[in-house]
Amino acid sequence: MGVTRSYVFPALRILVWGLIAISLVWLAFVRPAPSSEADTAQPSADVTPPLVTVVRGDISNTVSLTGQVSADPAMEVKVTQAGEISKLFLGPGARVAVGTPIAEVRYEREPTSIPATSTDPDADAPAPPATPSYRYATMTSTAVGTIGSVPVLAKQVVSVGDVLATVSPGTLSVSAPLTQADQLRLLAPPTAATVNVVGGPAPFGCAGLTIGVPETAAETAPAPPDPYAPPVDPSTQPTGAIARCSIPPGTPVVAGLTASIDVEAGVAAGVLVVPVTAVQGTVGTGNVWVVESEGGDPVQTPVVLGLTDGLMVEIKEGLSEGVQILEFVPDADPPPDSGYGG
Repeated sequence: MGVTRSYVFPALRILVWGLIAISLVWLAFVRPAPSSEADTAQPSADVTPPLVTVVRGDISNTVSLTGQVSADPAMEVKVTQAGEISKLFLGPGARVAVGTPIAEVRYEREPTSIPATSTDPDADAPAPPATPSYRYATMTSTAVGTIGSVPVLAKQVVSVGDVLATVSPGTLSVSAPLTQADQLRLLAPPTAATVNVVGGPAPFGCAGLTIGVPETAAETAPAPPDPYAPPVDPSTQPTGAIARCSIPPGTPVVAGLTASIDVEAGVAAGVLVVPVTAVQGTVGTGNVWVVESEGGDPVQTPVVLGLTDGLMVEIKEGLSEGVQILEFVPDADPPPDSGYGG
């Protein structure tokens, strides 16, 4: 043990210090110089804008709307002759057809008698008033259904236009609100529509499809903008327009159920199509940016637009098959939920 302490440990210590000294000398005088700036990796990015090629394809403009099943509104039967209600023939709950008598109105007939002449010069007293005579008019239903209410009473004086009764048709319909984007896609008259009631019967055809702003819709003032709210896509905002379908009698549904309306507004096969993100404009006309050669500047080109399914749009005029265009409109962000641009 004494030999180890006297000779081995000191020798190992000298060896370690020697290795450290050699390493320091190599780092200071022998290590090769760092590579030049040309050999240093530099950050790079591909700034070439993405392109798409104009191709032929099929496109179907089917707009899916979400709405609700509701009872059709009651119709108002109005008084057509001023007078006094002399009789009420029917009350709430009665079934009526067009022309069914509901009430009778008594009104005074205009006097037609000629004033009597007197030969007595001293007779200056007026003739006694004529006895009033009355006529009767029957008020009939102008709608088919069940009487819901009769807001008049016997002996009540009524005027022309007063509500005599309300008649509920007893039918159902599906109503769905339209956004700005929906209305722009439904400018052409729809060809057909299908109704699907969630949890209900199999999808069925939409009867009597109507699209527009209801006459009874009340005008509402726009809410003041919230400066802290996230930006809203204008195309998703409701316009007040409603798509409405009549539900065939006997269909097993009730008011309040959620339903969808798939409106078919045109189909085109074998037409030129491009992504909607490549077009500035959505209806009628638009602009695209054609790239004529690799590395060349894009050229703004007007086009005539046709059908769209929300992702692709038909090009009727302005482009030919195989032409390359910018996938996104310059200086424009891809629309949300478009499926392009992440």
